Amino acid sequence: MATDPICPKCNGTGFIIVEGANISGAKPCDCRFTGRAERMEERAQIPPLYRHTSFENFSVPGPENPIARRDLTNILLAVKNYVRDFPNDARPGLLLLGEPGTGKTHLAVSALRKILEKGFECLFCDYQTLLNNIKSGYDAASDSSNREAYSKALDSEVLLLDDLGAHRVTKWVEDTITSIITYRCNNRKAFIATSNLPDPDAGSVVMQKSALGNVEYRETLADRVGPRARSRLFEMCTVVRMPLVEDYRIRKARTF
Repeated sequence: MATDPICPKCNGTGFIIVEGANISGAKPCDCRFTGRAERMEERAQIPPLYRHTSFENFSVPGPENPIARRDLTNILLAVKNYVRDFPNDARPGLLLLGEPGTGKTHLAVSALRKILEKGFECLFCDYQTLLNNIKSGYDAASDSSNREAYSKALDSEVLLLDDLGAHRVTKWVEDTITSIITYRCNNRKAFIATSNLPDPDAGSVVMQKSALGNVEYRETLADRVGPRARSRLFEMCTVVRMPLVEDYRIRKARTF
């Protein structure tokens, strides 16, 4: 079985002996802080796909698309400013809304990783997986991680919910997500969320033409999480609406 390498500076003790003319003692080795950062990132449960996601490798359109380039550059700056001011911003949350493939998750995880670097305990949760784990936790035969899913969503210093609203809405779903969001709002616990769902107050279009030319109503964020949860989100979050641009995954693949 492989073992962790021993730090050559402190020989695995975690401390470095400091000796001078008039003083001697020990100081913490840098490896202690490196190890703590690695453990915090592991506990954050960021999926391997996003493990190296950062602001620096966020892809914006080239100069041939100046409007989209300007809009996404401004959004990148807004998210960076949220991280810069964390945790002292009047609004402790960040809500990224937009169509699939606009780069919401990349920005959200980039923000989460920067907040991790500040020393805050963070937790990444896929919305559907979180709800499934909470429901499974009611089963006495379920493993402990499922039973702890709800309490972790409440208690983590920073919670990232990816794809908010991507679950068939039921009274249980609405009540569960409302309780999580309300608790975090009341206790000023930071909350980062992404959602593909439109919201008219964020400037989203909720009426669109179908392939047959009929005007159809698009389910909104309030429809999928409930009006109470949606109201709380807008109360506690800086809301960022992503522009409609070329699919982010395709654009990023082209840059390599």
